[in-house]
Amino acid sequence: MERICFLKSSAVLWMLYILACFTRPTEGNSIDQSALLSLKESITIDPNQLTVKNWSINASVCSWIGVTCNSRHHRVAELNLPNMALEGSIPPQLGNLSFIVYLNLSGNSFHGKLPQELANLRRLKFMDFGINVFTGFLPQTILNISTLQILILQKNNLSGNLPEDICHHAPNLRLLSLADNRLTGTIPSSISGCTQLRILALEGNNLTGSIPREIGNLTMLKTLYLDSNNLEGFIPQELGSMNGLERLNLQANSLSGSVPANLFNMTTLRILGLTQNHFSGRLPSNIGYGMPNLEKLYLDVNNLNGVIPDSISNYSKLMLLDLSANEFTGLIPNTFGNLRFLEVLGLNQNNLESDQELSFINSLAGCKYLQEFTTGGNPLNGILPASIGNISNLETIDMSFCGIKGDIPKQIECLGNVSSLRNLYLGFNKLTSSIPVSLWKLKDILQFNLTSNLLSGSLPSEISSLKALNLLDLSLNQFSGDIPSTISEIPNLINISLASNKFEGTIPDSIGKLISLEMLDLSNNSLTGMIPKSLEALQHLTRFNVSFNELSGEIPSGGPFENFTYQSFMSNNAICGKPQFHVPPCQGSSHSSSEKIVLLAVLIPTTASAAITLVIVLLLSRYRKRQVQAQADSLPDIMPERISYYQLQRATDDFSNSNLLGRGSFGSVFKGSFTDGTLVAIKVFQLQLEGAFKSFETECAVLRNLRHRNLTKVISSCSNLDFKALVLEYMPNGSLEKWMHSNGHFLDIVQRLNIMTDVACAVKYLHHGYSPPVVHCDLKPSNILLDQDMVGHVSDFGIAKLFGEEETLRHTMTLATLGYIAPEYGAEGLVSTSCDVYSYGILLMETFTRRRPTDEMFSEDSSLRSWIANSIPHAIDRVVDANLISPEEKNVSRKLNCISSITEMAVNCSAESPGNRPSMKDVVASLQKIKVQLLAYS
Repeated sequence: MERICFLKSSAVLWMLYILACFTRPTEGNSIDQSALLSLKESITIDPNQLTVKNWSINASVCSWIGVTCNSRHHRVAELNLPNMALEGSIPPQLGNLSFIVYLNLSGNSFHGKLPQELANLRRLKFMDFGINVFTGFLPQTILNISTLQILILQKNNLSGNLPEDICHHAPNLRLLSLADNRLTGTIPSSISGCTQLRILALEGNNLTGSIPREIGNLTMLKTLYLDSNNLEGFIPQELGSMNGLERLNLQANSLSGSVPANLFNMTTLRILGLTQNHFSGRLPSNIGYGMPNLEKLYLDVNNLNGVIPDSISNYSKLMLLDLSANEFTGLIPNTFGNLRFLEVLGLNQNNLESDQELSFINSLAGCKYLQEFTTGGNPLNGILPASIGNISNLETIDMSFCGIKGDIPKQIECLGNVSSLRNLYLGFNKLTSSIPVSLWKLKDILQFNLTSNLLSGSLPSEISSLKALNLLDLSLNQFSGDIPSTISEIPNLINISLASNKFEGTIPDSIGKLISLEMLDLSNNSLTGMIPKSLEALQHLTRFNVSFNELSGEIPSGGPFENFTYQSFMSNNAICGKPQFHVPPCQGSSHSSSEKIVLLAVLIPTTASAAITLVIVLLLSRYRKRQVQAQADSLPDIMPERISYYQLQRATDDFSNSNLLGRGSFGSVFKGSFTDGTLVAIKVFQLQLEGAFKSFETECAVLRNLRHRNLTKVISSCSNLDFKALVLEYMPNGSLEKWMHSNGHFLDIVQRLNIMTDVACAVKYLHHGYSPPVVHCDLKPSNILLDQDMVGHVSDFGIAKLFGEEETLRHTMTLATLGYIAPEYGAEGLVSTSCDVYSYGILLMETFTRRRPTDEMFSEDSSLRSWIANSIPHAIDRVVDANLISPEEKNVSRKLNCISSITEMAVNCSAESPGNRPSMKDVVASLQKIKVQLLAYS
């Protein structure tokens, strides 16, 4: 019996011993536990307390969350903690996990440098540290792990160059992603040593130099992403020989030359992205025969030209085609309907044309999946066909700036049944008639923009059906009638512009219910009554304009009105309010009976007189409108009623020097303030100066008919035998001259580019948007004025030249400002639109270098132009305004690249020969491309 008990006791002890052997950490297991505990201690934030609660020394490391051990050695084989919102650093002890094969800490906020000890992970095959905030140089040692197959370090802040022997110690790499870091230098040709690579992603860095030809030796490669760098040079022919490649993205670089023809013969290619480069030349006529599997083709924002080949419609699997912002010409093909799976078609900002019926739209009815269709900025000059309503799945239509004329067809009621439509842009055309009733049934539309047409009629109460609408822009048309109160039933409205129409009646009080409203522009109408006090509830309203109406009563003062300026309320003669609005103070509402009688005795004849005057003005305005050709981007031609000398004298305090804004060649400009608080600029011509009379007449002739948002607007004039003056829109931020060359003033890169784009748009309008063309002849910083929003306006047309119908060149004896004069203008008095292009080029250089063309550093042998031309593209940092770029800021090289593109264009504009200068159309298109790049880096 005792023997049996002893045997039982021994068995129990033996079992306990064996169990202890399995639960007690071995030496290797203890090393792993220690390494992971070091990681736990380095984690400073663990919102879900995964490591805090679970990684306990009282439990086997193999049972910890995110940890997997191998079955043979019970060593840590996998550490998988992605997207856990962890913050902290990586301890060097993690390099002691000598059996680990899979390591994934992606999608967290780990920071600091990656420890060199990670190179000790000699069995590691998969490492993903992407989407963290690691800094420092890319560790060479990690690339020395010979077993590594997957390495993902994307979306961190790693810097430094790619190692020259990048693939020497890691021949088994199949996926290498270093995207979206701060890597610099060139792509080493040794990358071809990674012969097993399937995916190479280096996009979103600061890599420079050219694409190495050796990449073509990566025969296993399926995906190559080199986009959003600073690569330059040509696309090597070897890329076109990579038969297995499926995705190639080279967009947002500085690559140039023509696209290799063999690139369009890659039979396996599904996605080709070449957006935002400097590619030029024509597309091959047989482009559509070589890539049978192509699904997405991005060729936008380049300098490609010629016609769009008809063969492009042979891409039977194509879902996206973007050819926008190039220089394509000729007719838009009528064969796009063959692209049965097409979802996006981008053709905007080219020089494409169509027949009068825009028949290419008929073919698009065959694209049953088409969601986005853009042709904006092409001179189509046709009539909108009814067939546009047959494209059943459209979400976005952009046909703005296309010269489309005629009525909106009744058949476009079909669009009312297109429940998918979200964005409709038909602005800056020549559309007439009223808006079809069916368009008010687009209950899911988000943005509705018909600005700058010739549309008429009233807004129906059914506008409330547009329940999802957030932008409504019907400005610069001829709509009339009341603003329907039902507009308040569109709950998501953010932007409303009904400016420059013929709306009358009162501003609906119900607009105060639009709590999301940020912009409301009702200016230049015939609205009456008071500004609703309910608008004080619109806490998000930042832009508000009711100027040039017939409003009366007190301006609200609460809510957003505390931040508005007088410019929101100009030319409403019967309003009153706080001094900040430059209007008279409001009087008390109580009057005695005798006071009321006196008041009526004054008001009745005054009102009657005003009414008669208004009728006369309206009749004259209508007559003048009929005499002037309608311009798509111009306001109706209404020359304001002249103002008296005594009104100007009082407004300027007898032309006091304290109100002097500046002096010009033919007179002085004063700041004036009328009794209603309206601020203006008054240009007084010194008639004793030779040429002053002609200068006044020229400015009147130019400003009478020209209307553009970037031209200084004339408000009124005063003319008699002894005195001549123009009353102009007041620009509170002064001139570009002040901001460029006065102490205490500074413009950043984006502001300078915006202003110079404004100027370019104005000059483009003078040259191409109005017939016959107008040459400004004196573009310089002091003639560029800035409004409250820092929008640029071209001013001073005193020596402008108005050309005849057939004129392209004219002789003159009048000289412009030294330093900005084109050579042929200064030497021979020859004036053409190319002279303005030259002056604009000099002005553009000055804006980004802050050097005047007359700076003393330039002599007979050098000039502002030659100084810049010798510095681009590689030494642009030597000439650019030093205040624009800080070496510490992010994306310095990319910003310098944008500035280099700007100054290169400026050099082209100021070419010696007029024939070598681009047109202002080309200049505007180039600036828009550069702006897209710059905003992406800012």
